[in-house]
Amino acid sequence: MNRTKFTLLVFSLSFIIILSPLLLFAEDGSQLWLRYQSAIHYKAKVTSKEKSPAITIAIRELENSWQGQPIEFNLDKKQKHLKDGYQIKGNNDKITITAQKDVGLLYSAYHLLHLQLTETDRTNLNLEEIPAYDVRILNHWDNLNRTVERGYAGYSIWKWNELPNTLSPRYEAYARANASIGINATVLNNVNATPEILTNAYLEKVKALADIFRPYGVKVYLAVNFSSPKELGGLSDSDPLNPAVSKWWNNKVKDIYKLIPDFGGFLVKANSEGLPGPQDYGRTHADGANMLADALKPYGGIVMWRAFVYNPSDEDRAKQAYLEFVPLDGQFRDNVIIQIKNGPVDFQPREPFSPLFGALRKTPEMVEFQITQEYLGFSNHLVYLSPLFKETLDSDTFSDGKGSTIAKITDGTLRPNKVTAISAVANIGEDTNWCGHHFAQANWYAFGRLAWNHQLTSEQIADEWIKMTFSNNKDFIDPVKDMMLSSRETAVDYMMPLGLHHIFAFDHHYGPEPWGDVPGARPDWMPWYYHNADSTGLGFDRTMNGSNAVSQYFPPLNNIYNDIKLCPENLLLWFHHVPWDYRMKDGKTLWEALCFKYDLGVQKVRTYQKLWDRMGPFVDEQRFREVQSKLRIQARDAVWWKDACLLYFQTFSKRPVPYDIERPVHELEDLKKIKLDMKHHN
Repeated sequence: MNRTKFTLLVFSLSFIIILSPLLLFAEDGSQLWLRYQSAIHYKAKVTSKEKSPAITIAIRELENSWQGQPIEFNLDKKQKHLKDGYQIKGNNDKITITAQKDVGLLYSAYHLLHLQLTETDRTNLNLEEIPAYDVRILNHWDNLNRTVERGYAGYSIWKWNELPNTLSPRYEAYARANASIGINATVLNNVNATPEILTNAYLEKVKALADIFRPYGVKVYLAVNFSSPKELGGLSDSDPLNPAVSKWWNNKVKDIYKLIPDFGGFLVKANSEGLPGPQDYGRTHADGANMLADALKPYGGIVMWRAFVYNPSDEDRAKQAYLEFVPLDGQFRDNVIIQIKNGPVDFQPREPFSPLFGALRKTPEMVEFQITQEYLGFSNHLVYLSPLFKETLDSDTFSDGKGSTIAKITDGTLRPNKVTAISAVANIGEDTNWCGHHFAQANWYAFGRLAWNHQLTSEQIADEWIKMTFSNNKDFIDPVKDMMLSSRETAVDYMMPLGLHHIFAFDHHYGPEPWGDVPGARPDWMPWYYHNADSTGLGFDRTMNGSNAVSQYFPPLNNIYNDIKLCPENLLLWFHHVPWDYRMKDGKTLWEALCFKYDLGVQKVRTYQKLWDRMGPFVDEQRFREVQSKLRIQARDAVWWKDACLLYFQTFSKRPVPYDIERPVHELEDLKKIKLDMKHHN
C-alpha cells in the first residue's frame, strides 16, 4: 500500500471513529421515553422469591439498565391497599420493593429506571405509589381494515390480516410502553364498531394480542356493535329485553372468556351518530347496558357505556347527554360505568366540563379524554395536552359542596365505586415515532401519569418527559418546558379563543371554516350553529334566556355562567351571545379582544420556532429537523386560522382590525375556496 492510500485510510478510519458516537445516538423517536442505556459492564443484582412473567420482565429490565444498589422484590398479598402499586424502601446498600400484585413489581422497576434516567437521587428511597384509578385505559379508534378514525400517525399497529400467526414486535413494545407509565388496559377497536370483531376468527386474533399484553399487566377490551346478535347471530332483532338476544350475548361472552380468561369487558357507543342501540326498540340506555353487564358479571367484566349521545333535535347539543342519562341514574348495574367526554360537545380546544359529572349520584362515572388531536391540529401542531386534562380533573362541580372535583368524583374519593376508571383516545399509529409528532408522545405519557396520579402537575410531567425523551441539560429543559406548558393556550388563541367552539372545516376538522354550511346537513354539524355571528355580536346564548344549558350545572356555577360579568372570559362565547362592543375586563371591546387573541396565538407559535431553532446543539439531527418542519406547518396554519376567522367575523362586526396587530395576508374569498382531502388521515 502506498503512503497516500495509507494516509487516506487512517484519515477515513479516524473520521468514522469520531463520527460513530453521533451515528450511534441518531434517533428516530421509536424508543419513546424508554431510552434506558444498557449497563454493559454492570449487571444489577435483582432477587425475588416469587416468579411470574411480569416479575421476569421486571428483573430483565433492571438487570439490563439499572446502575445502582441490589434490589429485592417481595409479594405481600395482604397489602390490599396497594392495589397495583408498590412500596420502595432503600439506602446506599439495598432497595426493597413490596407489592400486592406482580404487576406492581413491574411498575416499580420502571419507576426506578425513570428516576435513573431523570438523574433523580436514588440513595435514600421511602415512597409508596398507589394508582388513582383501577382501570387506566386507552381507546383505539382503529378499524379492522387498519385505517384509524381521527388517527394521524399512519395505519393501525394491529395487523389483523397477519394475526394470529404473525406477531409484530411492535405489539410487545406497545405493551411495554404502556406498562412503563401504568396504563393497564386497551380497547383494540373503534367505538364505531363492526360486528365482525366478535366472530371466532377475530377473537382468535384478539387472543394473540392479549397473550402478548398479559405479562405487562395490560388487559384487552373490545368495542361492540349493539346490533351484533341480529347481524352475526341471525336473530330477528337485537332488543335487549328479548331473551334470545340476552342468551346470544351470554354465549358470546362465555366464548370470549374461554379464549381470554382476563378479558376486561365492553365499550359501547349506542344510539349516537346513527349507530344502533336499545332506543331502536323503545328501551333505555340502562336496559342495553344492563343486559351486557349481566353477561359479563360472572367473569368480573365491566361495561363502559359512552354518554356521547346526540341526535337531531331542537335542543342544544351541549345539553343532550345530561337530558338522556340523569333520568336513568340508579338504574345501572354496578359493573356499568358511564364514560363521559371531558366537555359537553366534542373534544374542543376548550370546553367547560360536562355537566353530567357529579349529576349521576348513584352511577359510576369515568372521564374520556382525547390524546389524538382531532380538533387541535392533528399530528402537525405541538400542543401539550396535560393542561387540558388537568383543567378538567381539577374542575369543581360543587355537586357535593365545594371541593367536588371531577377527579374526586371519578376516582372513588367522594363516591366509592366498585370499579374506577379513566380513558383516553389513543394517538398511536404505525409511524416510526408512534405518534406522528415527536412532541405528541408527551400526551400519551401525560395521560398515563395522570391516570396513575392526577395530583401531578403539568410542569412535573413535562419535566419528566423531556428528561427521559430528550435531554437532562437545563438549558434545553427550561425553554422547552415553557413552550410545552403554554402550547395548549396558544392553540386556543389562534383557533377559537374566548369560548368559541366547533368552527372547523366539515368532516375532517383540520382547518377553519366558520362560514361552513352544507345544504341539508344537520344544524349541529355546522359552525354557524355554534358561533351565531350576526350584526349584533357573537356566541351561543346558553343562559336562562337562551338554551338554559347553565341550569345543568350546580350552584354557584349556574349563576356564574349565567351572568356575563361573572362568566370566565375564556368561556364567554360558550355561554353568551356577546355584543361586538361589549367591554372586556381589560377595557377592550369584544371585537378588539378577539383580534388580539388570534394575533397572540400566531406570535407565540413564531416564538416556538425561534426557541426550537436554538435547541439544535442539544438534540439529535433527525428529531431536531422533524420538529422544526412541524413548527413551520403550525405557524402557517395559525395565520390561516387567524385570517379566516377575523376576516369572516369582520363581515358581521363591520369593525376594523386594530392597527397594532399583524394585517391579514389572505383574502376571505380565497380562503373559502380551500378544500382539503384528508382521507389519508382516517
